[in-house]
Amino acid sequence: MFRIGAEELLLIFLLALLLFGPGRLSAIARELGQSVREFRRGLMEEPLKTGEEQDARSSNPPPSS
Repeated sequence: MFRIGAEELLLIFLLALLLFGPGRLSAIARELGQSVREFRRGLMEEPLKTGEEQDARSSNPPPSS
């Protein structure tokens, strides 16, 4: 696979800095961080919701015909 070294990361950062500018680049980084944080929070809440749904199903069985 690909191995990205320090030189490649520096080149990518410099290109992004030239394209977006320092103000917009910091805003992009902040928004990306918030998105990752919300995604992780959503992953942590998902097992709790499925566990609650399973508990609700077992306590209220469907009526038999």
